[in-house]
Amino acid sequence: MNIKKHIPNTITLLNLFCGCIAVVFVSKNQFEMAFFFVSLGIFFDFFDGFFARLFKVTGELGLQLDSLADMVTSGVVPGFVMFKMMQSSSVAMSEGYLQFFPYLGFIITLGSCYRLAKFNIDTRQTDSFIGLPTPANALFILSLPLVLQYYSNDSLAVLEIFTEKWVLLVITLFSAYILNAEIPLFSLKIKKFNFKDNALQIIFLAISVLLLFFLQYLGVALVIIFYVLLSVINNMLKKK
Repeated sequence: MNIKKHIPNTITLLNLFCGCIAVVFVSKNQFEMAFFFVSLGIFFDFFDGFFARLFKVTGELGLQLDSLADMVTSGVVPGFVMFKMMQSSSVAMSEGYLQFFPYLGFIITLGSCYRLAKFNIDTRQTDSFIGLPTPANALFILSLPLVLQYYSNDSLAVLEIFTEKWVLLVITLFSAYILNAEIPLFSLKIKKFNFKDNALQIIFLAISVLLLFFLQYLGVALVIIFYVLLSVINNMLKKK
C-alpha cells in the first residue's frame, strides 16, 4: 500500500473538517473561532496540492475532492457569516419581505460554487487565477464581523458601515462578482524554489505579514484588497 498517494487527499479532508467546525461556530456567533478554523482549513488547502506535486500523485479525484472541501470552508461558511451579519442588521425589520433579507448573504455561497466549478474546467488557471480565489474571499468576509467587534468602539463609522444592511448587500454582490470576474490574479502557490520565479509572491507575503502584525483583523481585509490591486498592477506591467 502506497501511503504517499493518500496524504494529499487526507489533508484535503482536514480542510473540509475545519470548514464543518467553522459552520458550527458561526451558528453560535463565535466568529473568531470560525475565522481560526477557516484559516486552518485554508492552510490545509494550500498544502494538499503542494504534497500532491511533491509526491507526484496528482489526479482527478484530488481535484474534485479539493473543490468539494473548498465549497464548505470557503463557500458555505462566508455565506453563513454574511447571513448572520445581515440578520443582526435587520432585527428591527422582522416582518414582511425584509425577514428574508438576510438570506441574500448566501449569494456569496452561490458565487463561490460557480467559481469553483469554473476553476475545474478552466485551463487558463493552471499557474494563476481568473477572479478572486474562494479562500481569499472567505477570509475577507470572515474578517468583517471581527473588524466590527474590535473597532466599533473606537470608530462610529465602522459601526455604521458594517451594521447597515444595504452596505452588507453591496459587499455581498461585489464578493460574488469579484469571484467570477475576468481579472487575472497571481497564484500564491510556490512551484519552483527560487526567488526569481516567486518574487511577486514573496513581496506580497512580506507586506501582508506587516499589515497583519500591526492591524490584525483589519489587516486581513486590507491584505485581500492589496492582493487584487497588486495583481491589477502586475497585469498592467506585463502588457507594457
